[in-house]
Amino acid sequence: MKKQLVYILFLSLISLSPFAQQKPADLDKSPMDVSYCPPNYPILKMNGKATEQPIARLLYSRPQKNGREIFGGIVIQGELWRLGANEATEIEFFRNVKVAGKMLLKGRYTMYAITNGDSWTVIFNTDRDIWGLAHNPKKDVLKIEAKVQNTESVTEAFTMYFEPVKANNYQFVIAWDKSKASFPFSY
Repeated sequence: MKKQLVYILFLSLISLSPFAQQKPADLDKSPMDVSYCPPNYPILKMNGKATEQPIARLLYSRPQKNGREIFGGIVIQGELWRLGANEATEIEFFRNVKVAGKMLLKGRYTMYAITNGDSWTVIFNTDRDIWGLAHNPKKDVLKIEAKVQNTESVTEAFTMYFEPVKANNYQFVIAWDKSKASFPFSY
């Protein structure tokens, strides 16, 4: 009986070993970040100042400039870019919205861009959970133009956020290096 109990205990320990805690991955060079509309939504909710869902939530990776040439360098003008690094950028709208005056239905989308100097084409696509640049153009649902301006200061880490303009109106801002692209967003 003792031998059977020891044998069962031994088999139990061996069968549980695959579930042992694994060593965490190293810190990613392009960490993932989140941006909300309205800005700081989780803090507003925590403080009881937001009672509804946010308008949008953006998940994206933030590569660093690290002395590299960005636009015309690692981001090739006229070619598709995943707006960040690693996984494709995803945005979720919790209600129907207007992006650059065009209706976009509530849902979750990946975002891409084609950079061209002073104007970028920003693309919303229904494919999700994609790593890299696995873009399926048949799933594009909206393409808009974003105005680009050169900035005096360098934005070291790729950054995207919603900038309030007036009630229910925002500018969606994409900044990196000495470029800042933006387009209107409203609900």
